[in-house]
Amino acid sequence: MDTKFDFRDGNGPVPAHKHPNGGGWVADTSSVSETAYVGPNARVYDNAWVFDGARVYGNALVFDGARVYGNARVYGNALVYGNALVFGDAWVFGDARVYDNAMVSGYARVYDDDRVYDDDRVYGDAVVSDDE
Repeated sequence: MDTKFDFRDGNGPVPAHKHPNGGGWVADTSSVSETAYVGPNARVYDNAWVFDGARVYGNALVFDGARVYGNARVYGNALVYGNALVFGDAWVFGDARVYDNAMVSGYARVYDDDRVYDDDRVYGDAVVSDDE
C-alpha cells in the first residue's frame, strides 16, 4: 500500500513515509539518510536532502532542492529551501529562513526572523539575528 502525505505545498497528497529516526514525514522524492534525524512535526519534501548527523525538528521544513548535512540543526519554525545549503555545525532556528542559493556553514547561527538568501554566505562563528 502506498502511503501519501499532504505537505500543504499545493501539490496535494504525495508518496511519503515517516522517517525511522524521529518519525517526521519525508517525501519519497527526498533523500534522508538513516543517520539523520527528522522529528515528528518536521517535514522534508520535494527534492531536499538531509544526511549525515543533521537534525531537522520542531516545526521546521526543508524543501525544494535544499541540502542539510554534517551536524547541522534546523529547528523551531525555520525554513530551508530553494538550493540553500546548511552544513557543518551550523544552526538555523526560530522563524529564520535560508533560501535561494544561500549557504550557512561552520558554527554559524541564523535565528529570530532573519533571512539569508540570494548568494549570501554565513560561516565560521557568525551570528545573524534580529538582535545583531
